[in-house]
This record gives sequence, C-alpha cells and structure tokens, in this order.
Amino acid sequence: MVSDRTQVISRAYRVLDENSGAAFRASIFITPEQTIWAKLIYPRNIGRNLPEHVRLLEAFKFAAQTGKGVPANWLPGQPGISTSPENIGEL
Repeated sequence: MVSDRTQVISRAYRVLDENSGAAFRASIFITPEQTIWAKLIYPRNIGRNLPEHVRLLEAFKFAAQTGKGVPANWLPGQPGISTSPENIGEL
C-alpha cells in the first residue's frame, strides 16, 4: 500500500481517473524482477476482496514452486493443472 499524493504512481500504472483526479481502487502484483503479474481495478464505490488477493498470491507461489497452472476457483491445497499446449481442449 502506498500514498500517491503527486499522482505519479497512479499515472504510471494507468489507474488515475484524469477527469476526477482520483485513482481507481487498484491492486497491482509485481514480482521482485519488476514484472506485473496481475492488475485488479475496482470502481471507487466497490471494495476489494482481500481473501481473493491472498488466494492470488498463494496461486503465484504454487505455480512458481510446481510449474503447474492454477485453474479457476483454485484454492490452496488443491492440485494444479498441466500447462502443456498438448492439453489444450482436454481439460
């Protein structure tokens, strides 16, 4: 969580509503190598879902450790899926 009073960060990540001067509610997941892995943007009147953020972080960790993909609605402790292109259409 960061403060962005000068709007430099919100402009850089393209989450600033230039008309109102306010940033959208955004969560940006960045790797130590400075790669954006996920960017979630919510309307200002909708709160963020922190359990989903935790699940997303756990999914990143799981995928990095196992090399497997993470299907929709995956929860920690569940198996992953193969990311092989040979399996396209088989899952």
